[in-house]
Amino acid sequence: MASPATASRARKLSAIFASTTQRAQQAKPKPKPKPAPAPEPAPKAAAGEEEAEAKPNAGRSHEKPLGKILQEIIRERDPEKLVSKFIAASTASERFRDRHRVYEVAVARLASFGRHDAVADILESQKPFLEASNDGFATRVIRLYGRASMSSHAAATFHDLPSKHKSVMTFNALLAAYVDAGEFEAVDTAFKQIPASHPAIVPNTYSYNILISSLCKKQDLAAALEVIPFMEKCRVKPDQISFNTLLNGFYNCGRFDDAEKVWEMMKERNVEPDAKCYNAKLRGFLSKGSIKDAIALVMRMQKDGPKPDTVSYNELIRGYCSEGRLEEAKKVYDDLVKNECAPNRGTFHTLVPHIVEAGELDLALRYCHEIFSSKCRVQCSLLQLVVTALVDASRVEEAKRIVELGRKNYYPRKDLRMPPRNREDLGLKMPPSTGEDIDAEAENDSEDSALDE
Repeated sequence: MASPATASRARKLSAIFASTTQRAQQAKPKPKPKPAPAPEPAPKAAAGEEEAEAKPNAGRSHEKPLGKILQEIIRERDPEKLVSKFIAASTASERFRDRHRVYEVAVARLASFGRHDAVADILESQKPFLEASNDGFATRVIRLYGRASMSSHAAATFHDLPSKHKSVMTFNALLAAYVDAGEFEAVDTAFKQIPASHPAIVPNTYSYNILISSLCKKQDLAAALEVIPFMEKCRVKPDQISFNTLLNGFYNCGRFDDAEKVWEMMKERNVEPDAKCYNAKLRGFLSKGSIKDAIALVMRMQKDGPKPDTVSYNELIRGYCSEGRLEEAKKVYDDLVKNECAPNRGTFHTLVPHIVEAGELDLALRYCHEIFSSKCRVQCSLLQLVVTALVDASRVEEAKRIVELGRKNYYPRKDLRMPPRNREDLGLKMPPSTGEDIDAEAENDSEDSALDE
């Protein structure tokens, strides 16, 4: 007979999945500036001619190519200019609206400035194009609101969508937006209300994975675990991401015994664990200081599979560095490269500061050149750390070379530069960090894949 606690959790989850006729209440967005009316989209060029790109005076003979326009917007640091350039370009060019990256960079930068009004201006200007677009465009707008922690705008966008775009894809985008904004209770409410109000929306594996992620983030792990049998009851099959998310949740909370239940559930369902599942266990070992267990796990992976990936090696590097065992950490880096795994920004952000602190500037310099040669986008602060250390060691020419390479790789001039060598050199003082390193998507070694399948 089920215990009272189990019965209570079951009733709670039943409430999430139960059908209801109550319509999802639309979230009211905060007041925002009314965007200027969008001009009519430019007519498409005749066959054989190039489409006029992203400029109001499209009739002139010398128009900027799309690549140039994208570069200008991505490099723009002035919020007002960024908004005006973005709206003009997205209004004039359908090809521009197909470029996901420029949307992500613009919204991330404006959000880092605290300019939610400017984020709203950009994304509201896209709404005239929703009717003629596919679900992917609507999904992008909703997710971007979530990444800017503007979940009420994401909800309003979803509820105002044309009926043809009210699909499981846009529903999942709204769930993910709530998780991005840290509004985990709203995930439960939306999961209960929206499918009941829109019968065409049937939650899929991705939907349930977001629910599991939300429950893990608010540390309601018992409820998260019980989502698996509920999925199966609804004839939805859990996948590796479902179990990987659960493993991360339990190991992050130090609940090793409960994590073993997840491994058993995978075995019962013939779900083959991948490297991400073992990385969750690896993080668990390191979080409690069991580096010997972590090393043994990686050795087992090397022997029996799945093969360790970059994140696996990064975790070992982090573990060794936290114990002051820099030589072992450097050997793990060499193993990473030998095993044909590419070092990423997580690798360098963990290792380089310890290398600089140890005074091993030749190695730090080598890693900087590897960063540039591999086009790995690290934060400016990491490169600046090396530049400053080189100048302090009177290795000025080498420091200048790092700054020059930074310029060629589009690192902001004001965030990567030669530091002052004396108090009178006021023109070269480093400004405080503005968070503009958000240009490059931060890698998340905990790999919360449930939101980015």
